[in-house]
Amino acid sequence: MKTFRMILALSLVVVTGFGVQQFAEAQQPQTDGSQRDQLRIAAQQICPVSGQKLGAHGKPIKVKIGKESVYLCCKGCLNSKVNPQHWSTIHANFAKAQHMCPVMKKELPQKPKWTIVDGRIVYVCCPPCTKKIDADPQTYLSTVDALYSANLRK
Repeated sequence: MKTFRMILALSLVVVTGFGVQQFAEAQQPQTDGSQRDQLRIAAQQICPVSGQKLGAHGKPIKVKIGKESVYLCCKGCLNSKVNPQHWSTIHANFAKAQHMCPVMKKELPQKPKWTIVDGRIVYVCCPPCTKKIDADPQTYLSTVDALYSANLRK
């Protein structure tokens, strides 16, 4: 898992050179309080800027960083830079919460492949699975939600 975090941090290092504000959506950042948001907040666990536990400073704020939608712990983090270590931890948290490929229903490998669907990172066991997700994204996002729900209860 440590190797996975390092590779992911290096592959996503481009994000860390920019402040969140540079990537934040034009609209007022917020969460809509949906079940999907709550699952993603629980899976993400920490703020990509401060590393603080989400919810520790009030309702987390949903923003878009690059192609991904993530949550910040507070408005103060909107004008700060993403910490590469926290970014790596967040992706490891998402992979751990997902645990299984939503297509093949088998455990994710140590270095899973991934795709971004509607702002969400989805981990898969192999590249052909990303094509299946692209063909029916909502079905597989629902499957990922179910995986998060089951794994976060443990």
